[in-house]
Amino acid sequence: MRGWLVCFRAILLREALRFLHQRTRFLAALIRPLLWLVVFAAGFRTALGLSITPPYTTYITYEVYIVPGLCGMIQLFNGMQSSLSLVYDREMGSMRILLTSPMPRAWLLFCKVAAGAAISLLQVYAFLAVAAAAGIAMPPAGYLAALPALAVTGLMLGTIGLALSSIIRQLENFAGVMNFVIFPMFFLSSALYPLWKLAETSDLLADICAINPFTHAVELIRFALHGELNPGALGWVVAALAVFGLLAAWGYDPARGLINRRG
Repeated sequence: MRGWLVCFRAILLREALRFLHQRTRFLAALIRPLLWLVVFAAGFRTALGLSITPPYTTYITYEVYIVPGLCGMIQLFNGMQSSLSLVYDREMGSMRILLTSPMPRAWLLFCKVAAGAAISLLQVYAFLAVAAAAGIAMPPAGYLAALPALAVTGLMLGTIGLALSSIIRQLENFAGVMNFVIFPMFFLSSALYPLWKLAETSDLLADICAINPFTHAVELIRFALHGELNPGALGWVVAALAVFGLLAAWGYDPARGLINRRG
């Protein structure tokens, strides 16, 4: 057990040091959601009647509504960027050294995802602090209640990037795939508008949003920030975490995965 903890600590410190040396990454993760918050709030400055915990209804401003979606966006971008570093490590050869560790490969991959999720937590809470300072605050208890929800969603979104990194060999290709995955997942979700509002326009798009894992990640964060648990969203997030985690473990298995097939 001690060896497993040492392995986790080493990977966590490595990711933390890499993050500290990339200050622009933190600034981008903070400025991007703040810019979206200002722009979208200016276009949709109104009150929405949103059912937070049925049958109760609370009226919240649009700015408050999209904050959870922007928290999810931070985690989504961070998960993809963390997996981008895996592609870079594989090109440079350091990934091969990591995977020759006596620790189980699945544990090494989990440590990588967990380290990225921990970094995304810092970015999310920095964003929430700036939003609160600007007058867009959540219930005080919600900030603490959101911590486990953010941890689970960070792991799930990290495994999506990890699974993608196992099938993409070149760094340039992964950067393109990131945009192909991030923006459809973000826009086809409840991050910017409720699903019932989207269903008024297109049932097909509403159905796509309903099966999007990112939608359930956002809803889990949204309920948690209001001090509530959304069991359905939690189930979807955990299921997606298991599925993408297994895909990533299979992809990085040299005996069966895509890493072996691609040399």
